[in-house]
Amino acid sequence: MTDDGSQDNRHPDDGRRHEPIPDPEWTVLESKTEYETGWYTGGYDLVEQPNGTTKQYYWAELATAVVVVAVADDQVVFVEQYRPTVRQTQLELPAGIVENGESFSDAAVRELREETGFAADSASLLGDVWCSTGVLRHRRGFVFAEGLTPVERDLDENEFLSVHAVPVEDALDRALEAPTNDATMEGILLAHEKGVL
Repeated sequence: MTDDGSQDNRHPDDGRRHEPIPDPEWTVLESKTEYETGWYTGGYDLVEQPNGTTKQYYWAELATAVVVVAVADDQVVFVEQYRPTVRQTQLELPAGIVENGESFSDAAVRELREETGFAADSASLLGDVWCSTGVLRHRRGFVFAEGLTPVERDLDENEFLSVHAVPVEDALDRALEAPTNDATMEGILLAHEKGVL
């Protein structure tokens, strides 16, 4: 998948980017949306399995997201925030939802500015993946940003976070410390693998 900001037409007016779902390899007899929360949609596909039986596979669909690995002065920029879903405060990489028409890189620059107060001179896509495919329809891109300049933050009304800098050489160890999350570990590991950290 490219970093072109393409939009799936199933959600034409919610302002967020959604990735197209590929054509099914197994026969889908029914696809039903059971609820919409404004944040995600939930439903199921009734699927014919290879042995001829049928099963409802439940899914939750979230808008496309981006995670930012940003470096300034040999420091990785993290944000610390409380996550009510898991009832923990976590040190995380900046992240957020990709808006309609945005590329992963454009969204990363915007989210970095909003959450941390840093503008990036350059941002490049490290990769993008489907997440938690046993239950989610959710695509996440990982972007490396550098050439950071301090600017004013513009937090959303539900964002209560502080910015922290971690030396590059300590970033992987810090990302693996509990409490942590998948996006933070994946972003740091991918940046290491790509040779940018």
